[in-house]
Amino acid sequence: MKIAMVSEQASGADTDGIHVAELSAALARHGHEVTVYTRRDDPDLPEQMATPRGYTVVYVPAGPPEHLPEDERLAHMGPFARYLDTRWESDRPDVAHAHYWTSGIATQLAARHLGLPAVQTFHELGVVKKRHRGGIDASPQHRLRLEAAVARGAAWVAATCTEEQLELMRLGRSRARISVVPCGVDEKRFTPDGPMTAKKAKHRIVAVGKPLPHKGFDDLIRAMPHIPSAELVIVGGIDASELDADPEARRLRALAAELGVARRVRLPGPVAQQDMPALLRSADIVACTPWYEASGVVALEGMACGVPVVASAVGGMLDTVVHDVTGKLIPPRSPRDIADAIKPLLRDAFLRQSLGLAGRDRVCARYTWDRVASDTARIYEKLCPDKPLAPSRDGIRAEKVRVSACADSVSRQKN
Repeated sequence: MKIAMVSEQASGADTDGIHVAELSAALARHGHEVTVYTRRDDPDLPEQMATPRGYTVVYVPAGPPEHLPEDERLAHMGPFARYLDTRWESDRPDVAHAHYWTSGIATQLAARHLGLPAVQTFHELGVVKKRHRGGIDASPQHRLRLEAAVARGAAWVAATCTEEQLELMRLGRSRARISVVPCGVDEKRFTPDGPMTAKKAKHRIVAVGKPLPHKGFDDLIRAMPHIPSAELVIVGGIDASELDADPEARRLRALAAELGVARRVRLPGPVAQQDMPALLRSADIVACTPWYEASGVVALEGMACGVPVVASAVGGMLDTVVHDVTGKLIPPRSPRDIADAIKPLLRDAFLRQSLGLAGRDRVCARYTWDRVASDTARIYEKLCPDKPLAPSRDGIRAEKVRVSACADSVSRQKN
């Protein structure tokens, strides 16, 4: 099958950019022809390039060739849609799959004009983001209205978790054409065996993400006075040399000092992707305590490394983390519940090992990229029944994986 993967920010190295790259690579391994369309954000990028992982990337000239903040990208989706329209007229895909709401606008404008089925993955819904972040949400003013139009206009929506599926139904999307397709993890890279980074305390708790208020890192720090034998390592965000200028990083450090745990709380900045498995393996607990979270990728990576996860009972983690089986689910924004969940795990090495092994099994059964690609391809097959799925190549056993318990502008025709 010929698949057009559209993500106006896929050239980034953040979690969502990795999702598009990994899904495209897995679909290519399964024998599909995949082209990723992303906005050119660097003047030195070529028009297109073939990747070593089997898919092609096309860099779309839409707006200035530089990184743009989220609230400036919407203005360039018209040129993006016109490029897709022209390109697809001469090189027609079987299906177009958009990632993020802005990409959905461009994709649906071009796909509707050409009669192509358009699949939509949001990764994060504006209505949920606004509910939890309120005045600090930097999304464009019209996002909620346009996002709802994108949700209703797609031929199919791939929700990343059950909670998102319910939110989409509240936006007016028919349940009959929503599938839950979770995020995946590279189980061959994130493994229990391998090198570990050195600890500075008897026990280590690792949290990952940009230092933002909704990530719940302050709740973890408030729990630390009740967990005296452990260090907390919060990785991610801007470079360590710039942390002193970041308001949230300064707030977190000041809070740690106020609570008397500054020596046991570290914010070293981002960790290179190739070093993340070693860091997670070194943890006794992987803590994921945001107010909301659509994907829960960090929880999956921790589980793949055989480490128990303590997670907020929100978003994707309600699906991925099984309470008392692969870790602990706790109410969000509750330092006391965080401490009460972590302390018994640190006292019991056998329990940690048991939960970690169960987490690893769950990832291998349900959350590998090959499994996610197979689930995604089944959506394409529903929309293109005359295009049977290509057989897997390179010995991929995707169909044999064990099943676990575990803008008003969108509605206008092109001129």
